Amino acid sequence: MDNKVASVNSLCPFCTLAPERIVARTEYFHIVEDAFPVTEGHRLIVPGRHVASLFDLSEQEQESIWSVVAQVRADALRMPAVSGVNIGINDGAVAGQTVGHAHIHVIPRRAGDVSDPRGGVRWVIAGRARYW
Repeated sequence: MDNKVASVNSLCPFCTLAPERIVARTEYFHIVEDAFPVTEGHRLIVPGRHVASLFDLSEQEQESIWSVVAQVRADALRMPAVSGVNIGINDGAVAGQTVGHAHIHVIPRRAGDVSDPRGGVRWVIAGRARYW
């Protein structure tokens, strides 16, 4: 492992990932199969060092992560029938973050995977997105 990704918390599930869950690695990040995927191909981009929030990453790491997200998105769009992607960050427990290690979800979407996909991330607070 690169020494830039060496900070580890032995109680954190992302700091102690099973090697078979890691799809790829970059200088700062792991691309990981989600343990509880909401669609086929659901991936996480996880910093190799333990930080609670993406905003705890260095400026260089914050810039780098978006290149990784773009690549994981491009990979998802090459999967059969995938024609859209949700990209999500839960930053803090009240925002739904259940693992105290920063990560970004990349969730491939297929036509018909839900009856009405309008609203996307606005539906995190059910019933509050009242556009239609």
